[in-house]
Amino acid sequence: MLNKIDTEIAFVKSALNLRAQRQEILAANIANSDTPNYKARDLDFAAALKSVIGATGGSLKLARTDSVHLDGVGGTAAGGHLKYRSSVQPSLDGNTVDPDVERAHFTENSLHYQFLLDRAASSFKRMSEAVGANQ
Repeated sequence: MLNKIDTEIAFVKSALNLRAQRQEILAANIANSDTPNYKARDLDFAAALKSVIGATGGSLKLARTDSVHLDGVGGTAAGGHLKYRSSVQPSLDGNTVDPDVERAHFTENSLHYQFLLDRAASSFKRMSEAVGANQ
């Protein structure tokens, strides 16, 4: 039982740390949207999470409860986790930051971060209720 709790907490902690790191990278992109020759960067979240979970010895396996469900095997980018974002419309000064794209990614990442915080709070609440029920 404790092993499952540790695995859950370790996963949420790792995911929160990576989401916070990605938020900093996206904020830096927005802050440097007018800096000449600045190249927009992003974190390959899936690959980074996979390597962190693999490094801690945990494994995430999806349960196939129906024959039409997918395996859960997805492709991730190889190599480092910090990537340069390709520009849709680079500026004349060499800057590849598109403020609209960056704000959209920033907002999306914020929502994922909030979800993880809610998940952690829910896990702690369930544990607290379980401990309270046994006393």
